[in-house]
Amino acid sequence: MTRTVPIRVTLRNSHSTYGGFVPVRVLLVDDHEVVRRGLREMLDDEADISVIAEAGSVDEAVTRARATPPDVAVVDVQLPDGSGVDLCRSLRDLGIRCLVLTAFDDEEALVGAIMAGASGYLLKQVRGQDVVTAVREVAAGRSLLDPATTSRVLERMRNPAPVGLTDQEQRVLELIGEGLTNRQIGERLFLAEKTVKNYVTSVLSKLGMERRTQAAAWVAKRGRTR
Repeated sequence: MTRTVPIRVTLRNSHSTYGGFVPVRVLLVDDHEVVRRGLREMLDDEADISVIAEAGSVDEAVTRARATPPDVAVVDVQLPDGSGVDLCRSLRDLGIRCLVLTAFDDEEALVGAIMAGASGYLLKQVRGQDVVTAVREVAAGRSLLDPATTSRVLERMRNPAPVGLTDQEQRVLELIGEGLTNRQIGERLFLAEKTVKNYVTSVLSKLGMERRTQAAAWVAKRGRTR
């Protein structure tokens, strides 16, 4: 089998080398073992890449990343205990680069992944060699976002499309924009405070946000959503 020439990258906490180079250390995150096995076999077959850990969930991935930091995490968008996009955000805080893999051409996930700091976004239908190349590019600090993708994301950020909120979620979002607390929103809409909290959680998730202050700012920039 033809071996590729290892690329020179800056890595952490590794003493294993190949031909004077340190291999790219990879963490695989997918809840399907067969997918992880296929990726491992493909990547480990490369002289300059080493899969050092696998995880099937967000929590497991964070634990393994902290124990043995990889250079690149190959992450599925959909995980049983959370979003691969949110995981990318956590891994970025640990100084780990993310390559997102998904079975669907989902623009919401694409925008979310980029906003979370992912270095690349690939469909699982791509050729194996494309994944190998992507891992090398991401490890070297380069982005895999082509001009067309970048243009789509920038346009989406300038002119946010409807995010699929229900009528009640739209009302809750408007009241968040007015600075109301959950209790005040509940009084205004005749809802229990716990119910309002659930609506707020759903709204933030659909907007790809973590804090209600972000949602309030979003409303202020966009104006009334209805």
